[in-house]
Amino acid sequence: MAARSTCQSALRRKCAAPRQCVLRPRQFHSYDHPQSARANNVEEAILSAAYKHVPEHGFSQQSLGMGARDAGYLDISASVMPNGAFSLINHHLVRQRKELAARSEQLFSQESAPTSTDAKVEMLAWERLVGNTQIINQWQEALAIMAQPTNLPHSLKELAQLSDDILFLAGDKAVDYTWYTKRTALSVLYSTTELFMTNDKSPEFIETKQFLARRIKESNSIGGAVGSASQWVGFTLSAGVNVLRSKGVRI
Repeated sequence: MAARSTCQSALRRKCAAPRQCVLRPRQFHSYDHPQSARANNVEEAILSAAYKHVPEHGFSQQSLGMGARDAGYLDISASVMPNGAFSLINHHLVRQRKELAARSEQLFSQESAPTSTDAKVEMLAWERLVGNTQIINQWQEALAIMAQPTNLPHSLKELAQLSDDILFLAGDKAVDYTWYTKRTALSVLYSTTELFMTNDKSPEFIETKQFLARRIKESNSIGGAVGSASQWVGFTLSAGVNVLRSKGVRI
């Protein structure tokens, strides 16, 4: 403080050595502030609390508002979510993917655990689908939101990450061109099964499990897989528009 006062006094007296008295700009100041750790903590607290309301109220702004109150914030705090309800959907996707990685060790440590890569992929894919059971009645609308043009790139990126995780956890060691084709095929396989599950009324989703097993056996045709990917995106986007319109959204 003394040095700063001396410098300021010298400036007022028009000191003879102005270079020694230059007031340098503060290096910590920026107009482009990165999101603080506190903001991240607030967002995570709201999303975690809101997630509990999804089975009843869906992936909605209402769930976010209720989550904000549960976490001790005002309803308006939910506005810190840059992507609204999609932030809550993404929370579900990331949470379930990480929990799958944590459960995989336990799954494969059982005596009855499969040994082949394909069988492990089927087990992991089914385990991930089971993670949707609590929110399955809300998932078709979630898929519609995910398929919107602004959200689709991130949705597909997260789907690719899930496929990569499943193949890695299943022990796939491929480093050639099949690394890409396997992940593309698995992404399509998982997506179509997930969509099938939203309309499955069978006990414990047994028909979905059978559908998954059939699709894995049929997954040898890479060309067919790529074609199905385009069909899935188109179908999901079309279905999404219809679902949102039924909710009163003007599209």
